[in-house]
Amino acid sequence: MSWLTAGYQVFGPDPEVLDWLDTAGPAALETARDPGHRANWLRHGGTWFAGVNVLDNDGKGAVAGGGPLGGAALSAAEAVSGPLPLDKGQVSVTYPGYPRQDAGESDANHRYRRTRDAAHLDGLLPVGPDRCRMLKEPHAWILGLPVTDCGAGASPLVVWEGSHEIMRARIGTALEAHPEAEWPDVDLTQAYHAARREVFETCARVELPARPGEATLLHRLVLHGVAPWAEASKSPAEGRAIVYFRPHLPGGVPDWLNLP
Repeated sequence: MSWLTAGYQVFGPDPEVLDWLDTAGPAALETARDPGHRANWLRHGGTWFAGVNVLDNDGKGAVAGGGPLGGAALSAAEAVSGPLPLDKGQVSVTYPGYPRQDAGESDANHRYRRTRDAAHLDGLLPVGPDRCRMLKEPHAWILGLPVTDCGAGASPLVVWEGSHEIMRARIGTALEAHPEAEWPDVDLTQAYHAARREVFETCARVELPARPGEATLLHRLVLHGVAPWAEASKSPAEGRAIVYFRPHLPGGVPDWLNLP
């Protein structure tokens, strides 16, 4: 089933991804061990290293001493968006016990993280004192590249199959009531919450415990999250580490809404 139909697809194992991991994998793990980055990015009682844009890669995904990222998943993504310069990769690492509750985290937010996998739509950011949801980061797609080999219950990525089309319909209706120039500043909170409720009621929740050499391609509009760490799940000392790329669409929010 295609990622354009389901909202996700797991590719591989892919020799080009494995070649890329030879240098990018150690670089990602070293970044996650860096004391400065850990001070900035460790969350949820030390059980999640968020690591947004901390991988020091170039626009082709290459880190020092390594080659560019290739493979079938990237080719599939670029068939829709065209070639795009890759952003600095996110190094996302979960550890046993995820998610513990941070001191400043509300009980409701922590409960949502535990019971709904902190399900979210990338690029839809909380803005201002009322935390209105606005589409400030129109990503082209999300490409996840596992770095460590973990058991299935070690906080896998979670997606809601087909949720991208529900998100497109509800958010599209909200956006189309405004001129395109205003779309990045439209308050999408109500449309997003309504779409999310519909997704939870109608879409299958799917866990994706991918392994190194595989690549997980997510549609930019798919609802996704991270499952809690199941007790006794197997993992190396480094935890479950995944590098994510989310390049931005040069056409902005209209492309985000209207591309396949």
